Amino acid sequence: MGPVHVLHIAHQADWHRALEEGTYRVSTRGRTLDEVGCIHASYPEQVQAVARAVYADDPEALCVLVLDEALITDAGVRLELEDGGDGELYPHIYGPIDRSWVVDVRPAEFDEDGVLRY
Repeated sequence: MGPVHVLHIAHQADWHRALEEGTYRVSTRGRTLDEVGCIHASYPEQVQAVARAVYADDPEALCVLVLDEALITDAGVRLELEDGGDGELYPHIYGPIDRSWVVDVRPAEFDEDGVLRY
């Protein structure tokens, strides 16, 4: 069995800023880790629902951060329900994302059918 990947949809500008600063501190669109208390993420089978719900009308350039769950040490991943969500458990990261946890960064954009391609 290969690594378990946790995905986080990000603005490319926020990720580039994190590369300069050393850690990524954005929870979700327009909200920081300090404001929310965690960084929202998803597993691959959940990312499309998150993309449609949160980023479908977002004009900024997006990317998908691919994290190896086994590398997320200090913050840890907790599976929790989203407020007003679909009843699924989503991964939440309780601390800033260290660049070393990110195993891939994929440019992302919505196609004409509203599917996030990454």
